[in-house]
Amino acid sequence: MRVIVIGDAMLDTYLWGKVERLSPEAPVPIVSVTKRENRLGGAANVSRNLQALGATPVLFSVVGEDDNGKEFLSLLEKRELTRKGIFVDPSRNTTVKNRIISGGKQIVRVDEESTSSISVAMEKILVNAILKELDENPVNVIVFVDYDKGVVTPSLFNAINKVALERKIPTAVDPKKRNFRNYRDVTLFKPNFKEFVEGTGLQIAKDDLEALKACADRFKKEQNLKLIFITLSELGVFISNGVKEQYYPVVIRDIADVSGAGDTVISVASLAMAAGLPPKIMALMSNLAGGLVCEKLGVVPVDAEQLRKEMKSKKF
Repeated sequence: MRVIVIGDAMLDTYLWGKVERLSPEAPVPIVSVTKRENRLGGAANVSRNLQALGATPVLFSVVGEDDNGKEFLSLLEKRELTRKGIFVDPSRNTTVKNRIISGGKQIVRVDEESTSSISVAMEKILVNAILKELDENPVNVIVFVDYDKGVVTPSLFNAINKVALERKIPTAVDPKKRNFRNYRDVTLFKPNFKEFVEGTGLQIAKDDLEALKACADRFKKEQNLKLIFITLSELGVFISNGVKEQYYPVVIRDIADVSGAGDTVISVASLAMAAGLPPKIMALMSNLAGGLVCEKLGVVPVDAEQLRKEMKSKKF
């Protein structure tokens, strides 16, 4: 499958080290760094997951004219991902999540980012480039990855989604709070529980499935969504197509790090939807894939072979 990914791409930086003493300057640990590592994050991690699953992703995003932006482009080439949809904006910083890890645990995260919306001029450049890709190559699904960093503007989404509807290309959205209600007429809408309650302004408990079902069904009708898929972290996942609602508990795993699990879930769910798999299999496969990446430290793509083996071993 060929997939267009549109959204906030970022660089994930890791400092691995040891803590052997506290700082004399403040009650904080001193980390002696033993290794540094950069990885693709955000929408780029979605692209990595899609690639790991056998698809061909084409990422459209914006980075800054800085060293982090150069490193991001270098990583794309290293991972054999096309950079034709990446545009450089000198007025913005490349988004970076710096994680400091010791003893197999994340101690602190330091973010560098631009959160304002991209300029109208850059928005036009992105839209035209995406339309060009749609004209030149077949596309099986379009995935919008919104991390609230300003790439997926309402007008950009509306312009691309309009074309997707006209050409009957399925769309998937991983939303955040700022543009939550702007996402209408999409095939798959995948918030996590926190994003859902923040985006809708509803006060419901995570374990109140009846209230969640009612709220999700109402929101689905208001926004004209074909599928709404809400991840509930340790409680599992909920999916509704408006006819049947299904809840699946989490697959128990040895959790090392939840970073990037949402990226994996939207990647698997998007491909499963585009392949025409039933909502039940889509939800179970995505839930399982999210758990698999949580067993590994840091942001990593799903292991397709491991996912295939575990799906075969399950009795659904």
